[in-house]
Amino acid sequence: MIVRTDETLDVAVPGSGPMRTHLVRPAVAGRFPGVLLFSEIYQVTAPIRRLASVVAGHGYLVAIPEVYHEYEPAGVALAYDQSGTDRGNALKYTKTIAAYDADARAALAALAEHPDCTGRLAAMGVCLGGHLAFRAALNSSVSAAACFYPTDIHSGTLGAGKCDDSLARMGDLKAETLFVFGRQDPHVPFAGRETIRARLEEAGARYEWHEVNAAHAFLRDEGPRYDPALFVQAIGWVKAARYFQIEEKLDAMLDYNRAKQIPLVQ
Repeated sequence: MIVRTDETLDVAVPGSGPMRTHLVRPAVAGRFPGVLLFSEIYQVTAPIRRLASVVAGHGYLVAIPEVYHEYEPAGVALAYDQSGTDRGNALKYTKTIAAYDADARAALAALAEHPDCTGRLAAMGVCLGGHLAFRAALNSSVSAAACFYPTDIHSGTLGAGKCDDSLARMGDLKAETLFVFGRQDPHVPFAGRETIRARLEEAGARYEWHEVNAAHAFLRDEGPRYDPALFVQAIGWVKAARYFQIEEKLDAMLDYNRAKQIPLVQ
């Protein structure tokens, strides 16, 4: 599907003010399941927008919040350089877990209430965003989450004080989850991946697990670590997940368009 990429929402987050949230969705009339897409530490960069477009093109209303909205002006994306990396990592450990969770609740509510959303919700994310997608999936409104090379889960070091409770809360997880890791990713080494998977098993979670021969950030379509073939394969895993299957979405869109007498092609 052709997509629209020109819309934003300023979502009110209790205690921290508005959070700029970027919308990407099919450029046809209809209502679509929502996907809350969390970015890397660099916020909403061009590669994140392109990833969102790929997801939206399969029939989703995608919302991308600016994860550091309390610290950076609306619209700021950090550069993929040492300065941007240092800033993004510093903010990752400045922001509290409570603030990350408040952002997710506010964004999920705004997405569910959007007139073009069916009310069904999933989360997805890469790097920092993979961890945030997992935490978003702890909300009962989220049916599924796709977590790509999520950092800090295994070590429990996300947020101020570097003491998150994500491993401990896996027993609260009701959503189906997809985890994808690169074996050459130094941020989540083999022992860390084993820690996450062992905890998922202990918690009786419904999950799918993939490890590939790739470095960290292999989905980012800029720079030397990008693997186009793995990008296509990874999107296929997302599409194959029960929540993300396209037939159900197309049926819902057709029903909506018939009820409103809206042609699919205008």
